[in-house]
Amino acid sequence: MLEVENRMSEAGGTGGVWLSGKALRIAFAFGIAIAIFAVDTFSPLKIAIAVFYVVVVLLAADVFRVPGIVVTAIICLGLTLLSYLIEHGFEEPGGSFVRAVVSLSAISVTTLLAVRNRAAALALSERSYLLEQTHDAIFVRDMDDTITYWNRGSEDLYGWLRELAIGRQSHDLLQTRLPEPLNEIRDHLLRTGRWEGRLIHTNKSGVALVVSSRWVLNRDANGRPSSILETNTDITEQSRVQEQLHEAQVSLEHAARLSTLGELTASIAHEVNQPLAAIVANGEAGLRWLKRPVPGLDEARVSIERVIADGRRASQVIANLRRLAKKGEEARQPISLNEIVEEVLLLLQQQFSALSVTVERDLEASLKPLSADRVQLQQVVMNLILNGAQAMSAAETDARNLVVRTRADGESNVFEVGDSGPGITPEIMDRLFMPFFTTKPEGMGMGLSICRTIIEAHDGRIWAESEPGRGATFRFSLPGVG
Repeated sequence: MLEVENRMSEAGGTGGVWLSGKALRIAFAFGIAIAIFAVDTFSPLKIAIAVFYVVVVLLAADVFRVPGIVVTAIICLGLTLLSYLIEHGFEEPGGSFVRAVVSLSAISVTTLLAVRNRAAALALSERSYLLEQTHDAIFVRDMDDTITYWNRGSEDLYGWLRELAIGRQSHDLLQTRLPEPLNEIRDHLLRTGRWEGRLIHTNKSGVALVVSSRWVLNRDANGRPSSILETNTDITEQSRVQEQLHEAQVSLEHAARLSTLGELTASIAHEVNQPLAAIVANGEAGLRWLKRPVPGLDEARVSIERVIADGRRASQVIANLRRLAKKGEEARQPISLNEIVEEVLLLLQQQFSALSVTVERDLEASLKPLSADRVQLQQVVMNLILNGAQAMSAAETDARNLVVRTRADGESNVFEVGDSGPGITPEIMDRLFMPFFTTKPEGMGMGLSICRTIIEAHDGRIWAESEPGRGATFRFSLPGVG
Protein backbone atom coordinates (compact mmCIF):
# COMPACT_ATOMS: atom_id res chain seq x y z
CA MET A 1 0.00 0.00 0.00
CA LEU A 2 2.95 2.32 0.62
CA GLU A 3 4.08 1.79 -2.96
CA VAL A 4 0.57 2.61 -4.18
CA GLU A 5 0.56 5.79 -2.13
CA ASN A 6 3.88 6.83 -3.63
CA ARG A 7 2.60 6.19 -7.16
CA MET A 8 -0.59 8.10 -6.46
CA SER A 9 1.44 11.05 -5.18
CA GLU A 10 3.76 10.97 -8.19
CA ALA A 11 0.81 10.72 -10.59
CA GLY A 12 -0.58 13.99 -9.32
CA GLY A 13 2.16 16.03 -11.05
CA THR A 14 2.56 18.40 -8.04
CA GLY A 15 5.27 16.57 -6.11
CA GLY A 16 7.36 19.68 -5.34
CA VAL A 17 4.43 21.65 -3.98
CA TRP A 18 3.27 18.67 -1.94
CA LEU A 19 6.73 18.18 -0.39
CA SER A 20 6.93 21.89 0.43
CA GLY A 21 3.53 21.72 2.13
CA LYS A 22 4.64 18.61 4.00
CA ALA A 23 7.73 20.36 5.36
CA LEU A 24 5.63 23.29 6.55
CA ARG A 25 3.20 20.98 8.32
CA ILE A 26 6.04 19.09 10.01
CA ALA A 27 7.54 22.39 11.19
CA PHE A 28 4.16 23.55 12.41
CA ALA A 29 3.59 20.31 14.34
CA PHE A 30 7.08 20.55 15.86
CA GLY A 31 6.41 24.13 16.98
CA ILE A 32 3.09 23.15 18.56
CA ALA A 33 4.78 20.26 20.41
CA ILE A 34 7.47 22.58 21.82
CA ALA A 35 4.85 25.13 22.87
CA ILE A 36 2.72 22.46 24.60
CA PHE A 37 5.80 21.12 26.41
CA ALA A 38 6.81 24.60 27.59
CA VAL A 39 3.32 25.48 28.83
CA ASP A 40 2.84 22.05 30.44
CA THR A 41 6.22 22.22 32.21
CA PHE A 42 6.49 25.85 33.32
CA SER A 43 2.89 27.15 33.46
CA PRO A 44 1.16 27.31 36.85
CA LEU A 45 -2.12 26.20 35.22
CA LYS A 46 -3.55 23.12 36.92
CA ILE A 47 -5.13 21.54 33.82
CA ALA A 48 -4.16 18.66 31.53
CA ILE A 49 -2.17 20.75 29.04
CA ALA A 50 -0.56 17.61 27.57
CA VAL A 51 -3.93 16.56 26.13
CA PHE A 52 -3.23 19.05 23.35
CA TYR A 53 -0.53 16.70 22.04
CA VAL A 54 -3.41 14.96 20.22
CA VAL A 55 -3.27 17.91 17.80
CA VAL A 56 0.33 17.01 17.00
CA VAL A 57 -0.64 13.36 16.44
CA LEU A 58 -3.46 14.40 14.09
CA LEU A 59 -1.10 16.65 12.14
CA ALA A 60 1.35 13.76 11.89
CA ALA A 61 -1.43 11.50 10.59
CA ASP A 62 -1.98 13.94 7.76
CA VAL A 63 1.72 13.93 6.84
CA PHE A 64 3.31 10.59 7.79
CA ARG A 65 2.58 6.97 7.11
CA VAL A 66 1.83 4.58 9.97
CA PRO A 67 5.44 4.30 11.32
CA GLY A 68 5.74 8.09 11.38
CA ILE A 69 2.47 8.43 13.28
CA VAL A 70 3.65 5.91 15.88
CA VAL A 71 7.04 7.66 16.32
CA THR A 72 5.28 11.02 16.74
CA ALA A 73 2.97 9.52 19.37
CA ILE A 74 5.92 8.04 21.28
CA ILE A 75 7.64 11.45 21.29
CA CYS A 76 4.46 13.10 22.58
CA LEU A 77 4.10 10.45 25.29
CA GLY A 78 7.75 10.96 26.24
CA LEU A 79 7.37 14.73 26.41
CA THR A 80 4.32 14.30 28.65
CA LEU A 81 6.24 12.06 31.06
CA LEU A 82 9.32 14.31 30.94
CA SER A 83 7.23 17.40 31.74
CA TYR A 84 5.64 15.58 34.70
CA LEU A 85 9.02 14.47 36.08
CA ILE A 86 10.53 17.97 35.69
CA GLU A 87 7.64 19.60 37.49
CA HIS A 88 6.72 16.94 40.08
CA GLY A 89 9.57 14.44 40.20
CA PHE A 90 8.69 11.31 42.17
CA GLU A 91 6.39 12.94 44.68
CA GLU A 92 3.28 11.22 46.01
CA PRO A 93 0.69 10.88 43.15
CA GLY A 94 -2.03 13.50 43.26
CA GLY A 95 -4.12 15.60 40.91
CA SER A 96 -1.16 16.27 38.62
CA PHE A 97 -0.60 12.53 38.25
CA VAL A 98 -4.24 12.00 37.26
CA ARG A 99 -3.95 14.78 34.67
CA ALA A 100 -0.83 13.12 33.26
CA VAL A 101 -2.61 9.75 33.00
CA VAL A 102 -5.56 11.40 31.24
CA SER A 103 -3.18 13.05 28.77
CA LEU A 104 -1.32 9.81 28.12
CA SER A 105 -4.62 7.98 27.55
CA ALA A 106 -5.90 10.65 25.15
CA ILE A 107 -2.67 10.54 23.14
CA SER A 108 -2.76 6.73 22.96
CA VAL A 109 -6.41 6.56 21.87
CA THR A 110 -5.90 9.29 19.26
CA THR A 111 -2.87 7.45 17.91
CA LEU A 112 -4.80 4.20 17.60
CA LEU A 113 -7.62 5.92 15.71
CA ALA A 114 -5.19 7.81 13.48
CA VAL A 115 -3.36 4.60 12.56
CA ARG A 116 -6.63 2.86 11.70
CA ASN A 117 -7.82 5.80 9.59
CA ARG A 118 -4.47 5.99 7.81
CA ALA A 119 -4.57 2.27 6.99
CA ALA A 120 -8.14 2.61 5.68
CA ALA A 121 -7.12 5.62 3.57
CA LEU A 122 -4.21 3.68 2.07
CA ALA A 123 -6.50 0.75 1.24
CA LEU A 124 -8.94 3.15 -0.41
CA SER A 125 -6.07 4.75 -2.35
CA GLU A 126 -4.99 1.33 -3.57
CA ARG A 127 -8.48 0.53 -4.86
CA SER A 128 -8.72 3.94 -6.48
CA TYR A 129 -5.34 3.45 -8.13
CA LEU A 130 -6.42 0.11 -9.58
CA LEU A 131 -9.63 1.66 -10.92
CA GLU A 132 -7.55 4.35 -12.60
CA GLN A 133 -5.37 1.79 -14.40
CA THR A 134 -8.15 -0.25 -16.02
CA HIS A 135 -9.08 0.45 -19.64
CA ASP A 136 -12.79 0.08 -18.85
CA ALA A 137 -14.84 3.19 -18.19
CA ILE A 138 -15.81 3.11 -14.51
CA PHE A 139 -17.80 5.77 -12.72
CA VAL A 140 -19.95 6.07 -9.62
CA ARG A 141 -23.24 7.94 -9.44
CA ASP A 142 -25.60 8.56 -6.58
CA MET A 143 -29.25 7.51 -6.60
CA ASP A 144 -30.13 10.75 -8.46
CA ASP A 145 -27.69 9.70 -11.23
CA THR A 146 -25.24 12.48 -10.33
CA ILE A 147 -21.66 11.42 -11.09
CA THR A 148 -19.41 11.35 -7.99
CA TYR A 149 -16.41 9.43 -9.37
CA TRP A 150 -14.98 9.29 -12.91
CA ASN A 151 -11.91 7.21 -13.72
CA ARG A 152 -9.25 7.70 -16.39
CA GLY A 153 -10.85 5.02 -18.59
CA SER A 154 -14.04 7.11 -18.65
CA GLU A 155 -12.03 10.15 -19.72
CA ASP A 156 -10.41 8.18 -22.55
CA LEU A 157 -13.66 6.58 -23.78
CA TYR A 158 -16.05 9.52 -23.54
CA GLY A 159 -13.68 12.50 -23.88
CA TRP A 160 -15.00 14.28 -20.77
CA LEU A 161 -12.35 15.26 -18.21
CA ARG A 162 -13.03 14.31 -14.61
CA GLU A 163 -13.65 17.86 -13.41
CA LEU A 164 -16.22 18.38 -16.17
CA ALA A 165 -18.02 15.07 -15.57
CA ILE A 166 -18.33 15.00 -11.78
CA GLY A 167 -21.55 16.64 -10.65
CA ARG A 168 -23.32 16.07 -13.99
CA GLN A 169 -26.28 13.74 -14.58
CA SER A 170 -24.81 10.62 -16.19
CA HIS A 171 -27.67 9.89 -18.60
CA ASP A 172 -27.77 13.54 -19.73
CA LEU A 173 -24.01 13.78 -20.15
CA LEU A 174 -23.74 10.54 -22.16
CA GLN A 175 -27.18 10.76 -23.86
CA THR A 176 -27.83 7.17 -22.76
CA ARG A 177 -30.10 5.02 -24.90
CA LEU A 178 -31.42 2.13 -22.83
CA PRO A 179 -32.65 -1.28 -24.03
CA GLU A 180 -35.69 -1.04 -21.76
CA PRO A 181 -37.41 1.64 -19.65
CA LEU A 182 -35.18 3.12 -16.92
CA ASN A 183 -37.72 2.45 -14.18
CA GLU A 184 -37.74 -1.27 -15.05
CA ILE A 185 -33.93 -1.37 -14.95
CA ARG A 186 -33.96 0.41 -11.57
CA ASP A 187 -36.51 -2.04 -10.19
CA HIS A 188 -34.31 -4.96 -11.26
CA LEU A 189 -31.23 -3.27 -9.78
CA LEU A 190 -32.90 -2.61 -6.43
CA ARG A 191 -34.26 -6.16 -6.34
CA THR A 192 -31.07 -8.05 -7.28
CA GLY A 193 -28.27 -5.57 -6.59
CA ARG A 194 -26.92 -5.70 -10.16
CA TRP A 195 -27.86 -5.24 -13.81
CA GLU A 196 -26.13 -6.05 -17.10
CA GLY A 197 -26.99 -5.02 -20.62
CA ARG A 198 -25.99 -3.21 -23.77
CA LEU A 199 -26.23 0.61 -23.88
CA ILE A 200 -25.60 3.27 -26.49
CA HIS A 201 -23.67 6.30 -25.20
CA THR A 202 -22.53 9.44 -27.02
CA ASN A 203 -19.03 10.79 -26.41
CA LYS A 204 -18.01 14.46 -26.24
CA SER A 205 -17.47 14.57 -30.01
CA GLY A 206 -21.00 13.33 -30.70
CA VAL A 207 -19.96 9.81 -31.75
CA ALA A 208 -22.32 7.01 -30.68
CA LEU A 209 -20.63 4.19 -28.74
CA VAL A 210 -22.05 0.75 -28.01
CA VAL A 211 -20.97 -0.45 -24.55
CA SER A 212 -21.43 -3.59 -22.52
CA SER A 213 -22.59 -2.14 -19.20
CA ARG A 214 -22.58 -3.65 -15.69
CA TRP A 215 -24.23 -1.86 -12.76
CA VAL A 216 -23.66 -2.74 -9.10
CA LEU A 217 -25.77 -1.24 -6.30
CA ASN A 218 -24.00 -0.04 -3.14
CA ARG A 219 -25.86 0.27 0.15
CA ASP A 220 -25.04 2.28 3.27
CA ALA A 221 -24.67 0.92 6.80
CA ASN A 222 -28.44 0.96 7.25
CA GLY A 223 -29.04 -1.05 4.07
CA ARG A 224 -30.38 1.90 2.07
CA PRO A 225 -29.28 2.26 -1.59
CA SER A 226 -26.55 4.90 -1.69
CA SER A 227 -24.77 4.74 -5.05
CA ILE A 228 -24.32 2.79 -8.29
CA LEU A 229 -20.98 1.58 -9.64
CA GLU A 230 -21.16 1.42 -13.44
CA THR A 231 -18.53 -0.35 -15.57
CA ASN A 232 -18.67 0.07 -19.35
CA THR A 233 -16.65 -1.80 -22.00
CA ASP A 234 -16.54 -0.41 -25.54
CA ILE A 235 -17.90 -3.02 -27.98
CA THR A 236 -18.72 -0.62 -30.83
CA GLU A 237 -16.58 -2.41 -33.42
CA GLN A 238 -17.75 -5.85 -32.34
CA SER A 239 -21.36 -4.68 -32.48
CA ARG A 240 -20.84 -3.24 -35.98
CA VAL A 241 -19.59 -6.59 -37.25
CA GLN A 242 -22.55 -8.37 -35.63
CA GLU A 243 -24.99 -5.90 -37.16
CA GLN A 244 -23.52 -6.44 -40.61
CA LEU A 245 -23.93 -10.17 -40.21
CA HIS A 246 -27.49 -9.90 -38.90
CA GLU A 247 -28.49 -7.48 -41.65
CA ALA A 248 -27.41 -10.10 -44.14
CA GLN A 249 -29.36 -12.72 -42.20
CA VAL A 250 -32.50 -10.57 -41.97
CA SER A 251 -32.52 -9.90 -45.72
CA LEU A 252 -32.18 -13.60 -46.53
CA GLU A 253 -33.86 -15.45 -43.67
CA HIS A 254 -37.40 -15.58 -45.10
CA ALA A 255 -36.18 -17.76 -48.01
CA ALA A 256 -35.37 -21.29 -46.85
CA ARG A 257 -34.87 -24.74 -48.16
CA LEU A 258 -37.22 -25.72 -50.98
CA SER A 259 -38.85 -29.04 -51.84
CA THR A 260 -39.20 -28.34 -55.57
CA LEU A 261 -36.77 -27.10 -58.20
CA GLY A 262 -38.43 -23.66 -58.29
CA GLU A 263 -38.28 -23.35 -54.50
CA LEU A 264 -34.66 -24.51 -54.60
CA THR A 265 -33.78 -21.64 -56.96
CA ALA A 266 -35.56 -19.10 -54.72
CA SER A 267 -33.83 -20.19 -51.52
CA ILE A 268 -30.30 -21.10 -52.57
CA ALA A 269 -29.12 -17.48 -52.32
CA HIS A 270 -30.41 -17.34 -48.75
CA GLU A 271 -29.07 -20.75 -47.74
CA VAL A 272 -25.55 -20.30 -49.10
CA ASN A 273 -25.01 -16.57 -48.63
CA GLN A 274 -25.84 -16.68 -44.93
CA PRO A 275 -22.81 -18.77 -43.92
CA LEU A 276 -20.69 -16.95 -46.54
CA ALA A 277 -21.63 -13.62 -44.96
CA ALA A 278 -20.65 -15.02 -41.57
CA ILE A 279 -17.34 -16.26 -43.03
CA VAL A 280 -16.55 -12.80 -44.43
CA ALA A 281 -17.56 -11.03 -41.22
CA ASN A 282 -15.53 -13.37 -39.02
CA GLY A 283 -12.57 -13.23 -41.44
CA GLU A 284 -12.58 -9.42 -41.30
CA ALA A 285 -12.86 -9.52 -37.52
CA GLY A 286 -9.87 -11.89 -37.36
CA LEU A 287 -7.79 -9.58 -39.55
CA ARG A 288 -8.63 -6.60 -37.34
CA TRP A 289 -7.50 -8.51 -34.25
CA LEU A 290 -4.22 -9.46 -36.00
CA LYS A 291 -3.58 -5.88 -37.23
CA ARG A 292 -3.78 -4.39 -33.72
CA PRO A 293 -0.49 -3.07 -32.18
CA VAL A 294 -0.67 -6.06 -29.85
CA PRO A 295 -2.35 -8.80 -31.91
CA GLY A 296 -5.33 -10.41 -30.20
CA LEU A 297 -4.34 -13.98 -30.93
CA ASP A 298 -7.09 -15.59 -28.81
CA GLU A 299 -9.77 -13.47 -30.46
CA ALA A 300 -8.30 -14.13 -33.92
CA ARG A 301 -8.30 -17.86 -33.17
CA VAL A 302 -12.00 -17.68 -32.23
CA SER A 303 -12.77 -15.82 -35.48
CA ILE A 304 -10.91 -18.45 -37.55
CA GLU A 305 -12.74 -21.26 -35.73
CA ARG A 306 -16.02 -19.54 -36.61
CA VAL A 307 -14.92 -19.27 -40.27
CA ILE A 308 -14.25 -23.03 -40.31
CA ALA A 309 -17.59 -23.77 -38.63
CA ASP A 310 -19.47 -21.56 -41.11
CA GLY A 311 -17.59 -23.16 -44.01
CA ARG A 312 -18.74 -26.57 -42.85
CA ARG A 313 -22.22 -25.19 -42.39
CA ALA A 314 -22.23 -23.90 -45.99
CA SER A 315 -21.09 -27.34 -47.16
CA GLN A 316 -23.88 -28.96 -45.16
CA VAL A 317 -26.46 -26.59 -46.64
CA ILE A 318 -25.34 -27.48 -50.18
CA ALA A 319 -25.46 -31.20 -49.32
CA ASN A 320 -28.99 -30.76 -47.94
CA LEU A 321 -30.11 -28.92 -51.08
CA ARG A 322 -28.62 -31.61 -53.32
CA ARG A 323 -30.46 -34.29 -51.35
CA LEU A 324 -33.61 -32.24 -51.70
CA ALA A 325 -33.20 -31.85 -55.47
CA LYS A 326 -32.75 -35.60 -55.76
CA LYS A 327 -35.81 -36.12 -53.54
CA GLY A 328 -33.68 -38.16 -51.22
CA GLU A 329 -34.45 -38.64 -47.55
CA GLU A 330 -33.69 -35.81 -45.14
CA ALA A 331 -30.92 -36.09 -42.56
CA ARG A 332 -33.31 -36.71 -39.69
CA GLN A 333 -32.14 -37.30 -36.15
CA PRO A 334 -33.62 -37.12 -32.64
CA ILE A 335 -33.63 -33.44 -31.61
CA SER A 336 -35.20 -31.28 -28.91
CA LEU A 337 -37.71 -28.67 -30.05
CA ASN A 338 -36.86 -26.47 -27.02
CA GLU A 339 -33.18 -26.60 -27.96
CA ILE A 340 -33.96 -25.45 -31.50
CA VAL A 341 -36.08 -22.57 -30.15
CA GLU A 342 -33.34 -21.44 -27.73
CA GLU A 343 -30.73 -21.48 -30.52
CA VAL A 344 -32.91 -19.36 -32.80
CA LEU A 345 -33.77 -16.86 -30.05
CA LEU A 346 -30.08 -16.43 -29.28
CA LEU A 347 -29.31 -15.82 -32.95
CA LEU A 348 -32.05 -13.17 -33.25
CA GLN A 349 -31.21 -11.20 -30.09
CA GLN A 350 -29.72 -8.30 -32.04
CA GLN A 351 -32.77 -8.16 -34.29
CA PHE A 352 -35.09 -8.04 -31.25
CA SER A 353 -33.07 -5.14 -29.84
CA ALA A 354 -33.19 -3.23 -33.13
CA LEU A 355 -36.97 -3.70 -33.37
CA SER A 356 -37.53 -2.95 -29.62
CA VAL A 357 -39.22 -6.34 -29.21
CA THR A 358 -39.58 -8.05 -25.83
CA VAL A 359 -39.62 -11.86 -25.95
CA GLU A 360 -41.44 -14.02 -23.40
CA ARG A 361 -40.50 -17.72 -23.29
CA ASP A 362 -42.84 -20.45 -22.11
CA LEU A 363 -41.13 -23.74 -22.97
CA GLU A 364 -42.55 -26.98 -21.60
CA ALA A 365 -39.75 -29.13 -20.23
CA SER A 366 -41.43 -32.55 -20.68
CA LEU A 367 -41.56 -32.65 -24.49
CA LYS A 368 -40.72 -35.82 -26.37
CA PRO A 369 -37.83 -35.60 -28.85
CA LEU A 370 -38.57 -35.10 -32.54
CA SER A 371 -37.21 -37.00 -35.52
CA ALA A 372 -36.41 -34.10 -37.84
CA ASP A 373 -33.83 -32.40 -40.04
CA ARG A 374 -32.19 -29.89 -37.69
CA VAL A 375 -31.41 -27.28 -40.38
CA GLN A 376 -34.92 -27.38 -41.79
CA LEU A 377 -36.59 -27.07 -38.39
CA GLN A 378 -34.33 -24.16 -37.47
CA GLN A 379 -35.42 -22.42 -40.68
CA VAL A 380 -39.10 -22.84 -39.88
CA VAL A 381 -38.78 -21.61 -36.27
CA MET A 382 -36.60 -18.66 -37.33
CA ASN A 383 -38.98 -17.67 -40.11
CA LEU A 384 -42.05 -17.70 -37.86
CA ILE A 385 -40.35 -15.80 -35.00
CA LEU A 386 -38.86 -13.21 -37.34
CA ASN A 387 -42.19 -12.69 -39.09
CA GLY A 388 -43.85 -12.03 -35.72
CA ALA A 389 -41.14 -9.55 -34.67
CA GLN A 390 -41.31 -7.68 -37.98
CA ALA A 391 -45.12 -7.60 -37.93
CA MET A 392 -44.95 -5.43 -34.80
CA SER A 393 -42.42 -2.95 -36.23
CA ALA A 394 -45.18 -1.03 -38.01
CA ALA A 395 -47.59 -1.16 -35.07
CA GLU A 396 -48.31 2.19 -33.42
CA THR A 397 -47.60 0.93 -29.93
CA ASP A 398 -44.66 0.67 -27.57
CA ALA A 399 -45.82 -2.74 -26.30
CA ARG A 400 -44.07 -5.02 -28.78
CA ASN A 401 -44.37 -8.35 -27.03
CA LEU A 402 -43.55 -11.65 -28.66
CA VAL A 403 -44.67 -14.83 -26.86
CA VAL A 404 -42.85 -18.04 -27.81
CA ARG A 405 -44.29 -21.30 -26.43
CA THR A 406 -43.83 -25.03 -26.73
CA ARG A 407 -46.24 -27.60 -25.31
CA ALA A 408 -47.20 -31.24 -25.54
CA ASP A 409 -50.45 -32.21 -27.28
CA GLY A 410 -50.87 -35.95 -26.86
CA GLU A 411 -48.00 -37.57 -28.76
CA SER A 412 -47.11 -34.36 -30.62
CA ASN A 413 -44.99 -31.30 -29.91
CA VAL A 414 -46.62 -27.94 -30.60
CA PHE A 415 -44.69 -24.73 -31.26
CA GLU A 416 -46.42 -21.36 -31.30
CA VAL A 417 -45.39 -17.72 -31.58
CA GLY A 418 -47.80 -14.90 -30.89
CA ASP A 419 -47.24 -11.20 -31.58
CA SER A 420 -49.00 -7.98 -30.56
CA GLY A 421 -49.01 -6.57 -34.08
CA PRO A 422 -51.93 -5.44 -36.27
CA GLY A 423 -53.12 -8.98 -36.98
CA ILE A 424 -54.13 -10.61 -40.28
CA THR A 425 -57.34 -9.95 -42.18
CA PRO A 426 -59.48 -12.93 -43.33
CA GLU A 427 -58.69 -12.14 -47.00
CA ILE A 428 -54.96 -12.47 -46.38
CA MET A 429 -55.36 -15.46 -44.05
CA ASP A 430 -56.78 -17.58 -46.88
CA ARG A 431 -53.69 -16.97 -49.04
CA LEU A 432 -51.07 -16.87 -46.28
CA PHE A 433 -49.27 -20.12 -47.13
CA MET A 434 -49.51 -19.81 -50.92
CA PRO A 435 -46.23 -19.58 -52.89
CA PHE A 436 -45.19 -16.05 -53.99
CA PHE A 437 -47.87 -14.34 -51.89
CA THR A 438 -46.47 -11.58 -49.66
CA THR A 439 -47.59 -8.38 -47.93
CA LYS A 440 -44.03 -7.00 -47.74
CA PRO A 441 -42.75 -4.71 -50.52
CA GLU A 442 -39.35 -6.43 -50.40
CA GLY A 443 -40.70 -9.93 -49.81
CA MET A 444 -40.50 -12.90 -52.18
CA GLY A 445 -43.57 -14.69 -50.85
CA MET A 446 -41.72 -17.94 -50.27
CA GLY A 447 -41.10 -18.01 -46.50
CA LEU A 448 -44.41 -19.39 -45.21
CA SER A 449 -44.83 -21.62 -48.26
CA ILE A 450 -41.45 -23.18 -47.53
CA CYS A 451 -42.37 -23.58 -43.83
CA ARG A 452 -45.50 -25.50 -44.81
CA THR A 453 -43.49 -27.72 -47.18
CA ILE A 454 -40.97 -28.57 -44.47
CA ILE A 455 -43.55 -29.22 -41.74
CA GLU A 456 -45.74 -31.38 -43.99
CA ALA A 457 -42.65 -33.34 -45.10
CA HIS A 458 -42.14 -34.15 -41.40
CA ASP A 459 -45.71 -35.47 -41.07
CA GLY A 460 -46.85 -32.34 -39.24
CA ARG A 461 -49.16 -29.44 -39.90
CA ILE A 462 -48.88 -25.65 -39.68
CA TRP A 463 -51.59 -23.03 -39.29
CA ALA A 464 -52.25 -19.46 -38.17
CA GLU A 465 -54.91 -17.68 -36.12
CA SER A 466 -55.57 -13.96 -35.86
CA GLU A 467 -58.03 -11.36 -34.76
CA PRO A 468 -57.40 -8.11 -36.66
CA GLY A 469 -56.00 -5.46 -34.34
CA ARG A 470 -54.97 -8.00 -31.69
CA GLY A 471 -51.97 -9.72 -33.22
CA ALA A 472 -51.47 -13.11 -34.84
CA THR A 473 -50.38 -16.56 -33.66
CA PHE A 474 -48.59 -19.13 -35.84
CA ARG A 475 -48.40 -22.77 -34.79
CA PHE A 476 -47.03 -26.03 -36.03
CA SER A 477 -47.39 -29.53 -34.65
CA LEU A 478 -44.92 -32.40 -35.15
CA PRO A 479 -45.17 -35.97 -33.89
CA GLY A 480 -42.77 -36.97 -31.11
CA VAL A 481 -40.74 -40.16 -30.95
CA GLY A 482 -39.89 -42.51 -28.10
